[in-house]
Amino acid sequence: MSSRSASVRKTKQTARIVIIGAGVSGIAAATRLLEQGFKNVRLLEAENRVGGRINTVPFGDSVIDKGAQWCHGESGNVVYQRVKDLNLLDRTGDALKAVHFVRSNKEILPAETAYVLGAAAEMALPTGPNESNGSLGDHLTNNYWHILAKSPAVDRTVAQEMLETMKKLRCSFTASDHLFEVSRRAHLEFEKSDGEFLLNWRDKGYRTFLKLLMNAKPEQPEDLGVLNGRVQLSKRLTEINWAGADELLLRCWDGEVLTADHVICTVSLGVLKERHEQLFVPALPAPKVRAIKGLKLGTVNKFFLEYAAMPWPQDWVGINFLWLEADLEELRGTERFWLESVFGFHRVMHQPRLLQGWIIGEHARHMETLTEEEVVNGLQWFFRKFLPFDMPQPLNIVRTQWHSNPNFRGSYSSRTTYTDELRTGPWDLETPLLDAGGRPRVQFAGEATHKTHHSCVHGATETGWREADRLNDYYNSRNAS
Repeated sequence: MSSRSASVRKTKQTARIVIIGAGVSGIAAATRLLEQGFKNVRLLEAENRVGGRINTVPFGDSVIDKGAQWCHGESGNVVYQRVKDLNLLDRTGDALKAVHFVRSNKEILPAETAYVLGAAAEMALPTGPNESNGSLGDHLTNNYWHILAKSPAVDRTVAQEMLETMKKLRCSFTASDHLFEVSRRAHLEFEKSDGEFLLNWRDKGYRTFLKLLMNAKPEQPEDLGVLNGRVQLSKRLTEINWAGADELLLRCWDGEVLTADHVICTVSLGVLKERHEQLFVPALPAPKVRAIKGLKLGTVNKFFLEYAAMPWPQDWVGINFLWLEADLEELRGTERFWLESVFGFHRVMHQPRLLQGWIIGEHARHMETLTEEEVVNGLQWFFRKFLPFDMPQPLNIVRTQWHSNPNFRGSYSSRTTYTDELRTGPWDLETPLLDAGGRPRVQFAGEATHKTHHSCVHGATETGWREADRLNDYYNSRNAS
């Protein structure tokens, strides 16, 4: 049977749509499709839960977010626009801004020195189109020293330590191993939403937004609202076969074979990198493969430490760590080498007994392979090395392991200088696989497919809506012709 005869027969009521992945982009696509009148929508999720890289779990006095945590910005942020009148978000404001910078000899940087160096690092970021080539690391480094040459006299050794710490902080924004792989052009093209940058979800977590999308009961954790009965959990795919002219075949790890008229693939870029050659039959087109290879899914992990009471002095809200070169050289020769990439800890909003820390890149991936006891012992050594006060043993710890999980293989995406060399980007990852008549067969959504809001929940949400709208437009235009 021809593709044309098959597509003519299908309507919004009969088209079988399978969404791979029940993260926020998959949920956004599914709920939008149902709103648009599609009837046969189902989601296959490899994990035993919905949410993807939104993962709110009980810890401490309420909950923590192991994945997405902040609503970044207001203007142009669809998450904020959806919840702004519901009293769900809290403005972090200046609550976490009074950060102490501590060197590995326990010396606390004077506030004035920290301000001058921090401001120089911020001013060193590219701002205009004439600064769009090369790496963000090169640009930041060169501009930083150029700015400091005009600033009041600062200790160059301390300035270098601060630069390294600020680079790690900036890497946490892009999930990069180092800034010399980050595309300067991508930094400029990323659209930052104006307004409060760190909106927190009080004591409810980011799952609140998922519940809203699904119109689910907030007090019932298992309720999926309009998606009840449409989500299959622990359903991992081995093959998406789009070879035929008519329906697609989906093979699952448990042996089940499903058929569909349309597939919306929302798996992470990390999964595509690891499995696209086995997952798609026939192979994906060259531009799509180039995008998968060229874009990066990096690793940012978190530590949440629970104490009987807050162990920090009352006026300490956050700490960034500066390594003396001699101490760093010594550290690198030990089994605690991974601590080099732990760049900061801070208090947790609405959780007065918790501290949260951050680790990036290759060392974050290594940390995932350690036992929990080794992680705690490492962090305790780290605190003794830096802090001018004693830190008790934490009562409990949660550390994230986003790279080790085969259903993610990382945290969030970025464009690298290699991406630019290949002349590819999210636009190639987004491009759907169509049949000869223009019918969408396999579509792609997820944060890595967003041109200007990659790495963000609001970007991922928009891509789910984008692909739902693509299908809706196809059926509407065909029915109108």
